[in-house]
Amino acid sequence: MSTRIVLVDDHMMFRSGVRAELSGDPAIEVVGEAADVEEAVRVVHEVRPDVVLLDVHLPGGLSRPGGREVLQRSADLLAGVPPVRFLALSVSDAAEDVIAVIRAGARGYVTKTISGRDLSAAIHRVSDGDAVFSPRLAGFVLDAFGTSAGEVATGDEELDRLSAREREVMRLIARGYAYKEVAKELFISVKTVETHVSAVLRKLQLSSRNELTRWAADRRLL
Repeated sequence: MSTRIVLVDDHMMFRSGVRAELSGDPAIEVVGEAADVEEAVRVVHEVRPDVVLLDVHLPGGLSRPGGREVLQRSADLLAGVPPVRFLALSVSDAAEDVIAVIRAGARGYVTKTISGRDLSAAIHRVSDGDAVFSPRLAGFVLDAFGTSAGEVATGDEELDRLSAREREVMRLIARGYAYKEVAKELFISVKTVETHVSAVLRKLQLSSRNELTRWAADRRLL
């Protein structure tokens, strides 16, 4: 059976190009297209494809990036039986864009520099339930969701005092991120970042960001 896909991108010429690139794979069938958030949500719910190729920055909708809103409004399909799986296909390779759509439920993220053959393979893998990322982008996902080898190896009692969110904030602050950058990266307010940093310093009995950076470096958490 063919893998049924919907193309979501606000540039008609780009959608036409993707169609042409995928036409060489008889196991992929394009069953719908959309150019903005509202149209994407409607088409995806009506067609219920196997995979949605989703641009991250879409016009329309109430939030940014628009691709995240499409995912949020399709949550019932993400959890359905069978589920509709989303593969982000974007010109952006920014960490905040990658993390935003993965947090919202996308199964993968590839950039528009991908070849037609590799895109076809990525679609089939996502349809089968695998997670697919362009090589450079995989690191963003591991940073945001993974547990580093150093963290596992230490079994550090001090580290265990921190919540999962405090660990995320700790890593970014230790890497030199400004509070505003941490807030943007994790989709929280600057005030919440300040609260987490204060809690981290208190729990680790540290007095400054420099001490925190040294502490994290010693444990290979950067």
